[in-house]
Amino acid sequence: VQLVESGGDQVQTGTSLKLSCLAPKFFFSEYDIRWYRQAPGKEREWVGTIRRLSDNTYYADSVKDRFIISKDVDKNMVYLQMYNLQRADAGVYYCTAYSYWGRGTQVTVSD
Repeated sequence: VQLVESGGDQVQTGTSLKLSCLAPKFFFSEYDIRWYRQAPGKEREWVGTIRRLSDNTYYADSVKDRFIISKDVDKNMVYLQMYNLQRADAGVYYCTAYSYWGRGTQVTVSD
């Protein structure tokens, strides 16, 4: 069972980036799927969640109104669209479901 993140990049502040997470199909009916991030020297931080069997989403206050989580069940994909990126958004982004974690994808934000 694997979760595979992709799409990380080095970007400038104020720009946008879309991350992807490839998940096994049964995850979409069994588990909520979450995004976390971890900046160097900091604890892993919850970013947001998309509920199983629906498109309901929940976000951390730090990203609310800037980040959007969506999914395409036909493609087995979960997305994290990020707008107006700030340096504080930099880190390794992970998708997770139940006890399964991907290896992460690096987002670097510079001025």
